[in-house]
Amino acid sequence: MLKIGGQRVPTSLLMLLAVDCILIGIGLAIATLVRFSIHNYGSAILYLASWQTFFRFFLVILVCEISLYFHDLYEFRLITSLREVLIRLLQALGVACVALAVCYFASPDIGLGRGIAALAAPLIVGLTLGWRVLWLRHFQELGGTERMLILGTGPAGIRLTRDILARPELQVRVLGFLDEKGENIGRSLVNPGVIGAAADLETIVRDRGVTRVVISLLERRGRMPVRQLLHLKFAGVRVEEAHSVLERMTGRIVLEHLSPSWLILSEGFRKSPLLTWAKRFLDILVSLVALILCLPLFAAVAIAIWLESGTPILFRQERTGLRGRPFGMLKFRSMYNDAEREGPCWASDADSRITSVGRWIRKLRIDELPQVVNVLRGQMSIVGPRPERPHFVAMLEEQIPFYGLRHTVRPGITGWAQVRYQYGASVEETKTKLEYDLFYIKHLSIMLDLAVLFETLKVMISGRGAK
Repeated sequence: MLKIGGQRVPTSLLMLLAVDCILIGIGLAIATLVRFSIHNYGSAILYLASWQTFFRFFLVILVCEISLYFHDLYEFRLITSLREVLIRLLQALGVACVALAVCYFASPDIGLGRGIAALAAPLIVGLTLGWRVLWLRHFQELGGTERMLILGTGPAGIRLTRDILARPELQVRVLGFLDEKGENIGRSLVNPGVIGAAADLETIVRDRGVTRVVISLLERRGRMPVRQLLHLKFAGVRVEEAHSVLERMTGRIVLEHLSPSWLILSEGFRKSPLLTWAKRFLDILVSLVALILCLPLFAAVAIAIWLESGTPILFRQERTGLRGRPFGMLKFRSMYNDAEREGPCWASDADSRITSVGRWIRKLRIDELPQVVNVLRGQMSIVGPRPERPHFVAMLEEQIPFYGLRHTVRPGITGWAQVRYQYGASVEETKTKLEYDLFYIKHLSIMLDLAVLFETLKVMISGRGAK
């Protein structure tokens, strides 16, 4: 199974993506055959066999897939109705057509030709829509469903079950929980509830066709059915710990009842010199390109801020960086000059301190762009945990376990927590963001950084999670 960082991409998602690509290619091929066969069938075959045609088709497929992704057509929680699929699909393919038209205008040689494009467009819409209808109606039948049993009634197992119920694309069915003492059989915990006792583990696994046992015991000492688990492991049943499964499925390291020993003994958290240098090279490259490309945007934002609320244009704010060292982080000023006369506080919805221009640049994340200068100085990275203010760091380190571990890497302009979760404006929300940050630190890689950058573009376009 494909993994990004330490999180596995569901097979069902890969299948959906692959079939979309194939159907777009089929639509293009059919349109080409119909267009050419009017004059010469042999010419159509020669056209399809050329490498130029392969490149043209590849460009169409790439642009369409990017547009489908940016319109959330690979977010299973959002595509639960035919109406929603149709609207998003038409929007996505419409945007793809505009993007391709721009490409063809810039370089006419890569174009399909108006005849092929006119025939291909309705074919692609019809094929992809038909496939999505099939997907919605027969999703569970298109892939095998894993049968999971939770050993114990601990909070990690309950949380895992809730996440699985919210993500049908995982194709995992939780059959139930086994109570440590067998005293609560029949009790409903989530859905399903307790279906047996831990002592009956082997019998229930055999009778119910369980393929994976997840351990989530409230107290392991004297309660773990070691012999039974060993027999099941050697019989081919997957036996895993709840925190590890939660990490892979949710892309976060859940702090609830997490012991320091789990972090110490867990794989990951390695930072080789090669990775460090590669990440720094990527930081410098992306920062320089962003700085050059965004100069006109910088000028427009600076003028807008000056016209509304005067100077200063840039705002320097002390943040905590690598190894707890403070540094001055640059941002476009999005609040009035006296916004914190009563002391620092988190931003909130409809915050009266934010200017009209500030609201827009925050929504599109443009206020963060001057931080490329911090990246070039070595104070920040493009991707990493967002730096917090020292005032809040002192408070959060007292209230949230392991909070200081996020300072073991350079803070970032964007991060795994930023693209996977909302803005953190409370201790509880900051705790959840830390869970994503710890996952990122554990699975730090260039591939994960690139995935975050791509997802950041989607977040900037949608304005999701801004305050």
